[in-house]
Amino acid sequence: MGTEEIKKDVNASSWQTDLAYDQWKALPVSGPRPPARYKHAAVVVDEKLYIIGGSRNGRHLSDVQVFDFRNLLWSNIKLKPNSDKFEDGGLQEVLPAISAHNMVKWGNKILLLGGNSKKLSDKIIVWVIDLETHLCGILETSGKVPVARGGHSTTLVGSRLIMFGGEDRSRRLWNDVNILDLETMTWDVVEAMQTPPAPRFDHTAAVHAEHYLLIFGGCSHDSFFNDLHVLDLQTMEWSQPQVQGELVTPRAGHAGITIDENWYIVGGGDNKNGCPETLVLNMSKLVWSVPTSVKHRDALASEGLSVCSVTIDGKKHLVAFGGYNGNYSNEVFVMMPKLRDSLQPKIFQSPAAAAAAASVTAAYALTKIDKLDFKTAELNSKGTENHHYEQDFTIDLETLTEEKSVLELSLSEVKTENSRLGQEIEEVNNTHAELSKELHSVQGQLIAERSRCFKLEAQISELQKKLESVQSIEDEVQALRGQKSALEQDMELASSAQRQGSGGVWRWIAGGGGSDA
Repeated sequence: MGTEEIKKDVNASSWQTDLAYDQWKALPVSGPRPPARYKHAAVVVDEKLYIIGGSRNGRHLSDVQVFDFRNLLWSNIKLKPNSDKFEDGGLQEVLPAISAHNMVKWGNKILLLGGNSKKLSDKIIVWVIDLETHLCGILETSGKVPVARGGHSTTLVGSRLIMFGGEDRSRRLWNDVNILDLETMTWDVVEAMQTPPAPRFDHTAAVHAEHYLLIFGGCSHDSFFNDLHVLDLQTMEWSQPQVQGELVTPRAGHAGITIDENWYIVGGGDNKNGCPETLVLNMSKLVWSVPTSVKHRDALASEGLSVCSVTIDGKKHLVAFGGYNGNYSNEVFVMMPKLRDSLQPKIFQSPAAAAAAASVTAAYALTKIDKLDFKTAELNSKGTENHHYEQDFTIDLETLTEEKSVLELSLSEVKTENSRLGQEIEEVNNTHAELSKELHSVQGQLIAERSRCFKLEAQISELQKKLESVQSIEDEVQALRGQKSALEQDMELASSAQRQGSGGVWRWIAGGGGSDA
């Protein structure tokens, strides 16, 4: 179902009746539309969609656009400066052109956090817009104010804003968790434990049961993610739970909104292709599903779009706006989600805990029925004067007896389940014991091998010393050989000289004797 195929021939009073469950539909907007854009921020207040800022053709936008779901008309708001913050007034813009920011509804106000703009600041700026007076100004915050950034996520939990990740002006990516207390306007940095998500931006975040912060997708400078991370807001520990259901492709620039325990993810892409499927994550069971899809070049398969929820006549709808997928969009799409079954939570309640709870409930019910039986016996022993009352009571008693039988059957099933779980736990414990024994055996072998290695190292050291001493002895032998050779040469020279000296004496004696004769 592409954008060009979506019917628009409905009027403002009948568009809801023409909606089918889990199908996107473009609303027939009357009058002029706002400029098409992406990387804007959106929020719904009182059946009106507020769109602020965004980017188009490399330029940031600063307008505030409002779409009324009752008459399907767009209008814009002219913001007025807060006199306390804009004293030099005249030419200074009330709200700077901005994109990749976050927006949160807070009472009758809208808060804008961070984003990319020409207004230079080293720290995160928090803008506030009063929806009644249209005054706009900067909220003064203190504490450990985070570094300025865009592409981050901000989630409201009670009176706290939880900000995660983003990309700063130097293109550094973050995976830190910062909390702004809206009562004290003080920032703090969370020192979370365990392994956090990789630094990223253009991801989505949601809160489940006021207890868990979920982070999905996003990108770094060279990778796109499809991982899901969960931060326990009580213990401040990160985890990456196993998910089930549909295979989810990596994406960034997508948008998300929660309705009850379902987290709807729309759009996004990887700079090559848009993501056409609308995802739903059941946050209790951690199961992905795909209720609907559009064409790859559809406006709903865009990066930088927004998605909110709006309740009209008691029915909840998803509403999407904007985005970029080769073309900028300014269409308004709505979808009426189908109610989905809610089974036992996966990460918040184990089967053993559920079985135990059911067992306690059934036992409590049986106890109440037993007490009723006891009281009934007392009444029968005393007698009664109202026969009609006796009949009614008998009927009630039969009904309770039937309920008791049903509860007894449920209790039996729970006991059987508990027994089965107990056997599985026992098997796991036995397996654990066997693995522990194997581990101890391996550790013992490892210790023996280490001891053997130490002995071998000692023997090698001794051999090296002996080799060094042998070399020293060889050097001494070589020196002695040299001395011996020199001595032999000296002795040979001396012997030669002695022989020469002895021959001369005898010649002298022989010559002398000849002259006397």
